[in-house]
Amino acid sequence: MKKTYKIGVIRGDGIGPEIIDEAIKVLDSVCTNEDFELSYEEYLMGGIAYDLKGTPLPDETIEGCLKSDAVLFGAIGGQKWDNLPRQFRPESGLLKLRKELGLFANLRPTAVFDELLDASTLKPEVLKGVDLFVVRELTGGIYFGEPRGNDGTKAYNTMVYTKPEIERIAKVAFESAMKRRKVVCSVDKANVLEVSQLWRDTVIEVAQAYPEVTLTHMYVDNAAMQLVRNPAQFDVILTGNIFGDILSDEASMISGSIGLLPSASIGGSVGLYEPIHGSAPDIAGQGIANPIATILSASMMLRFALGEEKAADRIESAIKKVLQEGYRTKDLAAYGAKEVCSTTQMGSIIADYVSRI
Repeated sequence: MKKTYKIGVIRGDGIGPEIIDEAIKVLDSVCTNEDFELSYEEYLMGGIAYDLKGTPLPDETIEGCLKSDAVLFGAIGGQKWDNLPRQFRPESGLLKLRKELGLFANLRPTAVFDELLDASTLKPEVLKGVDLFVVRELTGGIYFGEPRGNDGTKAYNTMVYTKPEIERIAKVAFESAMKRRKVVCSVDKANVLEVSQLWRDTVIEVAQAYPEVTLTHMYVDNAAMQLVRNPAQFDVILTGNIFGDILSDEASMISGSIGLLPSASIGGSVGLYEPIHGSAPDIAGQGIANPIATILSASMMLRFALGEEKAADRIESAIKKVLQEGYRTKDLAAYGAKEVCSTTQMGSIIADYVSRI
């Protein structure tokens, strides 16, 4: 009897429903060749949840996600909800869900496909061989620090990290490095921030338990420059919430399209897997969104949440084959396209390759 995993599905807003459809299509295809099944249960979050339920994160979504083996998420937000009070905006729902699920580590891989070396604004010789992994702390730092305020003439936010928060995210980075090239670059601003000094001191302490891993340190401004100058030097980048937010978006453009990059938020009993891009309401419903980032997020879900390594490998191999064959969505049409595909066509082609690998 095949094992069945319970997957919570949050389609969200904008292109979210479209890209989730294609990820599920590919997951269903890989299941036909593996010894497990996936059972999906859909939940609301984001702008659509506010429209239907009056809140960006209904209680039933939290309860359902906590009962799942993993959660696959599309995207949320859009101008329609930008003028709502902060607690009702779609993004508030996502922040709350991360907190409720205990997700403190955001994992963002960036690998450059040889077939898309010309898609980036960087020179191909700079991009060749780039394969880096950003480990971003997700629940601390300046986004969550108290006190905070804005009286119309003065505004302030506080950056706060505790030693246990730094220890647990550092361990995720070092464990990740042990499965890769065994190099961690910790990014901070220890020359001017007391919080960063504690970060650096704590990371050095955690590193002692991983003698096989080489640890280096880099100030965030230099790291931003080095990501453009020589991205191939990085293996695992470990950093805090705000720095990780900025650097991982910068790293995303190394690949040539933000539509190619997945992410995983982990740390609690249930992980959240999503593309790093937003809801792109300007192209929603046009069938031109690139579903590859979401499909790769589904692959990360199989690997990290379910332990289905073989199935994850099948999906990633299929995507590489599809790109080698010249299939592109509109965002990549100018780069070696033999056939420009719609969102649904790309999902179907990848699903077909998965079934044949």
